[in-house]
Amino acid sequence: MTDRAPLRGIRVADFSRVLAGPYATMLLADFGADVVKVESPEGDGTRQWSPPVDARGDATYFAAVNRNKRSVVCDLATPQGRARAWELATTADVVVENLRPGAMASFGLGVDALRAANPRLVTCSITGFGSGAGAALPGYDLLAQAMGGLMSVTGPADGEPAKAGVALVDVLAGMNAVTGILLALRARDDLDGDGLGRHVEVDLLTGLLSALTNQAAGTLATGTPPARTGNAHPSIAPYALFRTADRPLVLAVGTDRQFRTLARLIGAPGLADDPRFAANPDRVAHRDALTAALEERLAAASAAHWTDVLTDAGVPAGPVHDIAEAFALAERLGLPSVVELGGGDGLPPSRSVANPIRLDRGGADYRLPPPRLGEHADAAWLDRPTDPEGPTS
Repeated sequence: MTDRAPLRGIRVADFSRVLAGPYATMLLADFGADVVKVESPEGDGTRQWSPPVDARGDATYFAAVNRNKRSVVCDLATPQGRARAWELATTADVVVENLRPGAMASFGLGVDALRAANPRLVTCSITGFGSGAGAALPGYDLLAQAMGGLMSVTGPADGEPAKAGVALVDVLAGMNAVTGILLALRARDDLDGDGLGRHVEVDLLTGLLSALTNQAAGTLATGTPPARTGNAHPSIAPYALFRTADRPLVLAVGTDRQFRTLARLIGAPGLADDPRFAANPDRVAHRDALTAALEERLAAASAAHWTDVLTDAGVPAGPVHDIAEAFALAERLGLPSVVELGGGDGLPPSRSVANPIRLDRGGADYRLPPPRLGEHADAAWLDRPTDPEGPTS
C-alpha cells in the first residue's frame, strides 16, 4: 500500500498559461492534486514555443510545467464553453488563473461570482504588477526583471544590465502561488476555522522585491541602490568566479577560517596575514588586489584539481557546469533529478525534472505525461479520480 499523496482529493481548475501559473499547478499535481488544465481551442501558447522538442514531439517549454494534468478545451468566447468552465470552476477546491486582470470576470468567472456559488473555493490570481494601478502593465518576466530591479544588480560592473538565464521571476511567482494556496486550504480546513475559501493574490513585482532579500534590505537601510558587481558578492570576498589553468572556478569563502585554509592550500599562506585580506571587510575593500593574488596561484592547476583539494578541506569551491553536467552531478550525488512518464503505444516516455521537494512518506507522485490538447475531453472530466494512484488518462 502506498502512502496517501498529501493533496489527493483536491481538485484544481487551472485557467493559467505560459509559466508562472502552470508551474504552480504542476507542483500541486505532483503531490496528488487533480489538476484539470482548461485551454482555449488554440491551446496554451507554449505548446508552439519550439524548438527544442522532446522525444514525443512536445515543445519542451510546455512539457516542463504541465505533467500530471488533464487537458480540456473550453472556448470562453462561447456560451457553451463558459458554462462548462463555470461547472468545473465551481465544483473545484482551487481555481488558478493568470489572465489579464478583469478577464475572468468578463467571462462570468470572477472571484466574487465563483465564491458566491462555492464559498469553500480557494481562488488564486497571478498578475504582473497587481490588479490596481498596475493592471494595464503586461506581466512578462523580462519586464519584471527590468522594472523590479533584478537586472540592475545582474551583469558585469562595467557592462550593461543582464537578465537571469531563465524566467526566474515567473518561477518565483509560481512558488509563491503554491505557498498561498496551501495556506488558504489550511485556513479553510482548520477545525476551528470558518470553512471558507480565501483569495490568493501573487504578482511578479512584489515577489521579486521579496526575493531580492539582502540587496533590497540594503537599499531600504541606506537609501542607496547597490551597483552591479558581476559574479562578485557585495558583502563577501572571495565569493566569485576565478580563472584557473583551464576553466573558471567558483570560490564561496564565507569565513576568515576558510580563507586561511584557502591561502595555505594554494601555497600563499601569507595572504591570510596581509592586513588587506585578514578579515572579510578588508577583503571586500581590496577585492581587485585579492583577485589578482588568488588567480596568480590558481593558474598553476586545473579547476578540477582545485575543486578536489579545496572541497576536501572544507573550502566551498566548484567549476561552472553546463546544465547537462549539473544533471550528471545530481546523479553522482544520489539526488533524484529526472523522471520519466508515459511511453507505450509507439510513444517514447516524457523525461522531466523531478520535483525538488522530498517527503519520507506521501512524496511526489508522477502519473501523467504532459497532456495533448483536449486529451481528456471525452472522459468523465468532472468526476474526481478514484484510482489510488491518482488520475489516469
